[in-house]
Amino acid sequence: MTIAGIIESHIAILDGVTVTMDGNTFKVKGPKGELSRNFSHPRVDVVVADGNVTVKCEYPRIKDKAMIGTYAAHVKNMFKGVTEGFTYHLKVVFSHFPMKVAVNEKEKRVEVNNYMGGHATRYAAIVGDTKVKISGQDITVTGINIEDVGQTAANMEKSTMRRGFDKRVFEDGIYITLKSHKVKE
Repeated sequence: MTIAGIIESHIAILDGVTVTMDGNTFKVKGPKGELSRNFSHPRVDVVVADGNVTVKCEYPRIKDKAMIGTYAAHVKNMFKGVTEGFTYHLKVVFSHFPMKVAVNEKEKRVEVNNYMGGHATRYAAIVGDTKVKISGQDITVTGINIEDVGQTAANMEKSTMRRGFDKRVFEDGIYITLKSHKVKE
């Protein structure tokens, strides 16, 4: 919405969600947990009032307009995370050499053994408070922070990439098959 040189984006606070603003730190608390994020930009303001979160800027430049949209998307993702959470589904694919995938909770990483018949173990870091569940060939990554969940899934996918091989022929690896927030309802 534009009013005399001011651009604003309003996001309604969901039921069961508590929002606080302490300086530049934006905190959201809901049934699944609590998230916080630092929103510090010299020209963009984040204000919590009247059951809404308002992201606004006076006389914005092009980059300021983009930052308003970015901050609004972060706020919406935080709301969705503390109420519903995020889930990524991955698939373990192999043609000849069976891969063994295991979660090492102590070191917060996923270990992949016997990838393409190799003896070296490959590792993928688990980021933040993300939970990884393996059942057969299916892997489920869940959490409330979309960035942590997405990065953990990407780490697993990247740990089984081989450069110099044709992906159409050598299809072995771990692949993201579904993202819960991308499913159309």
